[in-house]
Amino acid sequence: MNFFLETLKVLVLSIYFLLESLVLLFIPVRKKSVVGEIVLITGAGSGIGRLLALKFARLGATLVLWDINQEGNKETSRLAQENGAVRVHAYMCDCSKRQEIYRVADQVKKEVGDVSILINNAGIVTGKKFIDCPDSLMEKTMEVNIMAHFWTYKAFLPAMMASNHGHLVSIASSAGLIGVNGLSDYCASKFAAVGFAETIGLEMLDLGKTGIKTTIVCPYFINTGMFDGCKTKWPCLLPILDTEYAAEKIMSAILREQVYIMMPRAMYFLSFLKSILPVKMSILLGDYFGAFHFMDYFKGRVKKD
Repeated sequence: MNFFLETLKVLVLSIYFLLESLVLLFIPVRKKSVVGEIVLITGAGSGIGRLLALKFARLGATLVLWDINQEGNKETSRLAQENGAVRVHAYMCDCSKRQEIYRVADQVKKEVGDVSILINNAGIVTGKKFIDCPDSLMEKTMEVNIMAHFWTYKAFLPAMMASNHGHLVSIASSAGLIGVNGLSDYCASKFAAVGFAETIGLEMLDLGKTGIKTTIVCPYFINTGMFDGCKTKWPCLLPILDTEYAAEKIMSAILREQVYIMMPRAMYFLSFLKSILPVKMSILLGDYFGAFHFMDYFKGRVKKD
């Protein structure tokens, strides 16, 4: 195809896709059924992972729960059964260890079956400035927040490709779109998570695996305890997100096979501004929105003995 025809094709399709997006703002895509789907959630023992598990339980999915916190995972399993789950399988798994991920993944395939919806939710944060952060903690951040995504995809994606059916969900962060003072290793891991998920989505399209969907979730701080102590400068524009609200939005995006979801909606605008404004202006706006001081009073989730 010559340059003129290909350019014309792009222009026509661009107008069509823009109009389609406008229509979908008022007529949402119908939610898909997940009855009988095998849903694996990492970090299912608390927070967003637990809430997503309960929501899938009510919709008739088979649940596979992974967490390093065995007690928390058992509690999620119990709550899921109370919420209507017929099949729930809880596994203790340290997502910072590649061989353990592969070992537990093999166990899941033998005992439950092929995972059809994979939700990489497990995450950690150090909350220290780069120069003050021990090497071991930075390595752990990368291992849990992004390397685990590599190994879970390696474990479960082949079966999805064979059946041309599946859904890959990455719980990333707004810190995977915009750098935040005091979150160097966390931002690095989340930028990587966004880029990795985008690329795998493109690879599936290129291979003709259109039945494998991708959802990339980029929320602002969620009130799960993970970022306890963090402050937001303008709560009216960038509120600390309620856990139930965030989980419901994520669930809706998965069921509607939405590729990207940012929360709150102001993040769409801020991400767009970052891409078009001069660097100095972006820094000025970052300071205005409090990006330099989000982490000043960071405490994080208190570990229980």
